[in-house]
Amino acid sequence: MRVAALISGGKDSCYNMMQCIAAGHQIVALANLRPAENQVGSDELDSYMYQTVGHHAIDLYAEAMALPLYRRTIRGRSVDTGRVYTECEGDEVEDLYELLKLVKEKEEVEGISVGAILSDYQRVRVENVCKRLNLQPLAYLWQRNQEDLLQEMISSNIQAIIIKVAALGLDPDKHLGKTLDQMQPYLLELSEKYGVHVCGEGGEYETFTLDCPLFKKKIIVDSSEVVVHSADAFAPVAYLRFLELHLEEKVSPAPDHNRTSNYIHNS
Repeated sequence: MRVAALISGGKDSCYNMMQCIAAGHQIVALANLRPAENQVGSDELDSYMYQTVGHHAIDLYAEAMALPLYRRTIRGRSVDTGRVYTECEGDEVEDLYELLKLVKEKEEVEGISVGAILSDYQRVRVENVCKRLNLQPLAYLWQRNQEDLLQEMISSNIQAIIIKVAALGLDPDKHLGKTLDQMQPYLLELSEKYGVHVCGEGGEYETFTLDCPLFKKKIIVDSSEVVVHSADAFAPVAYLRFLELHLEEKVSPAPDHNRTSNYIHNS
């Protein structure tokens, strides 16, 4: 099946693409929703649906995968927040509809890769859009055990860093910029202590993928800065804003026949 992948830059959408390929599908394009550049606080848009932190690096992400990238500015907001979504003018879900409609027309895709794990809110809305466009949603991570998933992502050589923290026990100064494998023991500890979702499905943290088996090149962060969104004494909310990045050629490892690896235009 020809598949377009909804990407935020994070680990989940990346790992779901790997699962799509393992299932025999072909990723032919990437799709991303971004905040308006002139919007105040646009790095971290208050969206029920979309991760926007790290959006400045999405073009490099697509270039790293050597795939066409389709982007649309989020113009709507969370209007219909009910359990069942009904087509609603001015809702941010309609931005997703318009984006995927364009991708379907241009790339003749039949399916959409979605990295949802736990959010029924997101699942219901993506399924609504896919049904209206006659597209098959592919969500291989849905309701998987999060400890297992995190271990699988690390074992699969997804090199993702923490770019946002928003939970008790996560310190912007200590944890922003750390990799998944560096954070795994501490995330498991926080899960036992405070019930933190180890994959961040409670909004505890967000990630950005710098390298994975699907990338032809890897993303290097040359400089970044910490932006404090909310200076809460117990659970501060802060994120990394990328200032300078570049792509770097990957050194080809010796062939490992037990593993498979695969692998711009803006609208």
